[in-house]
Amino acid sequence: MVGLGFSRILKIDNTLGCLLAGVLAAFLLPVIDYDTGLRATSLRELVFFVILPVLIFESAWQLEPRVLKRWIGPILLFSTLGLIICAFLIAAITYYGIGHPEGFPWIAALLTGSILAATDPISVVNKLRQEKTGEDLLALVEGESLFNDAAAVVLYSLVLGLATYSIVQSTSAGAEAPSLSVGSVTLYFCMIFFGGIIVGLILGLLTTLVILFLRTPSAALMTLVIVAFGSFYLAENILHVSGIISVMTCAIVSRACLRKQRKTYLVDAEPTWEWLGLLFTSIIFVIMGLVITFEMFTHQWLAMLIATAAALGARALSVVLVAPLTRFVGPPISKPWRLLMSWGGLRGVIAVALVLSLPVELPYWWTIQSMVFGVVLFSLLVQGTTSGRLIRKLEI
Repeated sequence: MVGLGFSRILKIDNTLGCLLAGVLAAFLLPVIDYDTGLRATSLRELVFFVILPVLIFESAWQLEPRVLKRWIGPILLFSTLGLIICAFLIAAITYYGIGHPEGFPWIAALLTGSILAATDPISVVNKLRQEKTGEDLLALVEGESLFNDAAAVVLYSLVLGLATYSIVQSTSAGAEAPSLSVGSVTLYFCMIFFGGIIVGLILGLLTTLVILFLRTPSAALMTLVIVAFGSFYLAENILHVSGIISVMTCAIVSRACLRKQRKTYLVDAEPTWEWLGLLFTSIIFVIMGLVITFEMFTHQWLAMLIATAAALGARALSVVLVAPLTRFVGPPISKPWRLLMSWGGLRGVIAVALVLSLPVELPYWWTIQSMVFGVVLFSLLVQGTTSGRLIRKLEI
């Protein structure tokens, strides 16, 4: 509430207001000797099992299935090929830019790339709605962000597994390491990615049947909330496939199947998911404010600048390379749209959520966290505040 109050008084985005509230709390809480109980070891469970399922389900639920179907080809192209290009470009630029292989090895650079490849153009979407630009551009920007985030979480989980694996192997010198090849990693990625799609598809259809059977708004809403958490837990912990992909697919399938019930059984669904999304986004940025420190800017300022330049350049280059290919899989994307997607590819709540879940056992976790925080701050303070003028100048 304090963060939302700051945003109202200062006329800034809600995310910035919550960040300021977290920073203020970080200064005041030690004065009154109060311990929040937040620890890096517990943040991963909070982020992955509570916050991310709600944020992904809420974003997927907001998409209009009819318009999404028209742009699904370009969206998938950007969130697969574009994501991989962006992640590896960020990794290469940060690795060679920092130039410290012992303290910041390739696996750390790949982790940074997978985190910063996730985009969150919420402020751009809000300004597009204010300018009434049309449903096609909104569907492209929102859909690309959603699928991009889901794929980035899968890539992050895979790279994090390799990073923790390398740490374990370095501490157990006598253990025999199983072989890891490009083929085995690719096969594993495909299994968890498409496995998540299958689980989400089945659960989305089951959700539809349950809601149509219960036939009341309160029961429908309760079913959606349960399935948002349940689909992630079932996929991730029991079936060992991607929980995020499962949540996203479940939301899209159930929304498409229940489109005729939006004003009957689902009359309360959209406002409920809207405030849930606002709540958990606020929590993430308050936590960011609590853990951000002055030492990050004094010790890691150069790494922050390198990461910011890498994130901007990699996003722009990935859009330039992928956009011409979209005409083979869907409608072509105009040059003004490409420019908006490049500058409007902000890093926000998903990037913060992922970096907060980094294990502290990784020796370079603080460097990566500082870099991601620096990029997110640039996105909020510069990209987010100038995107409205860019939209008007491009006359989109």
